[in-house]
Amino acid sequence: MGEFFKDKVVWITGASSGIGESLVKEAARRGATLVLSSRREKELKRVRKENGLTNSNSMILPLDLEDYKKLGKVPAQVIKTFGKIDVLINNGGISQRSMAHETSLETYETLMKVNYFGNIALTLAVLPHMRERKQGWISTIASVAGLIGVPLRTGYSSTKFALTGFYEALRAENTKENLKVTLVYPGFVKTNISHNALKGDGTPQKKMDKVIENGIDADECARKILDAIENEDLQVIIAGGKEKFGLFLRHYFPKFFAKFLSKTAVT
Repeated sequence: MGEFFKDKVVWITGASSGIGESLVKEAARRGATLVLSSRREKELKRVRKENGLTNSNSMILPLDLEDYKKLGKVPAQVIKTFGKIDVLINNGGISQRSMAHETSLETYETLMKVNYFGNIALTLAVLPHMRERKQGWISTIASVAGLIGVPLRTGYSSTKFALTGFYEALRAENTKENLKVTLVYPGFVKTNISHNALKGDGTPQKKMDKVIENGIDADECARKILDAIENEDLQVIIAGGKEKFGLFLRHYFPKFFAKFLSKTAVT
């Protein structure tokens, strides 16, 4: 483990649970100064306490990605407190478990607000600061479902595909400004993502998917994400053999994979 994150100001959204909580744990271990954001302030305080963080090396900054139009002025609070923002990790998001014909347009709108507009709104708010400093690292947590359109996740996959387009273009636009962009594509990670996933009517599913329950450990996922940022990787796929095999089939045998996928509702 190097010294890359030591004394860097690292802002993590979705920091109250799952991959975000594990990112806080690992980044704290690597010496980062942390900004913890999510909707649940009580849980953010719990995460900070459990990781031995204090007011001197961390900041609790509640925000709601769905209310994305209010995010523009939020980075000023971080800059006022710590003087800079070195790394932004856009981890916050929500998933879906419903067939397209059973999903309301309002549910699609919610997914897009949280996963896409909330995500890029925060990046756009931080961007002028990083461009002015000619330094910064931005990472967004997409998904293998942002590389493969997965059944029961039409809305979720759409938002994650959209993030790829935005961040690949953003990277190209800001190469001369020395901004680094890392896209992260996790597969099944053991978190509460399926429990909180939206059904077609927009209410939470409130149950754990078997593939999620048997997924990669969130701490392992977090370590690989921070390693990828430190190594300035363009992208990293963090997935088990099943997901990687699916990506292989899709790339080399697309017709076969399409037939296979049409017979499968992966939950």
